[in-house]
Amino acid sequence: MNAIRPARADEAGRLTDVCKRAKAHWGYDADFMAASADALTITPAMIARGRVLVAESAQGEVLGVATAVPLEAKGAFDLGHMFVEPRAIGTGVGRKLFLAIVALIAAEGAKKLVILADPNAEAFYRRMGAKRVGDAPSESIPGRRLPLLEFEIG
Repeated sequence: MNAIRPARADEAGRLTDVCKRAKAHWGYDADFMAASADALTITPAMIARGRVLVAESAQGEVLGVATAVPLEAKGAFDLGHMFVEPRAIGTGVGRKLFLAIVALIAAEGAKKLVILADPNAEAFYRRMGAKRVGDAPSESIPGRRLPLLEFEIG
């Protein structure tokens, strides 16, 4: 991997495709993927707010995307998206992207990153130092509960 950089407005569709491929990698069916479509979408408005980072290969290929959204609680942010191209999983891209989004929000005064994790990603976040604080309802799938983690910053 070559770089972590801010997303460009014209990349919204391509970044959304990365999110969808990464989610589908875990074997979810078409109905699940359709119900999750909104949650997997990166919009130009998100990019314009400036908290969307892209992991890029030396050849300029997008390998991952991460977003953070400020929460009402002072110093708290939500990890809105964190997806890595399936072929790049396990190569260190996710780690670099996670640390970069943490550094970005830390510069804005963040003290905590809240993570509503896919069950398949919980172990990754725990390896990064996040602590499970409970579970919470899925925003996309009625009746589904997801691991809720927090990563302390600073």
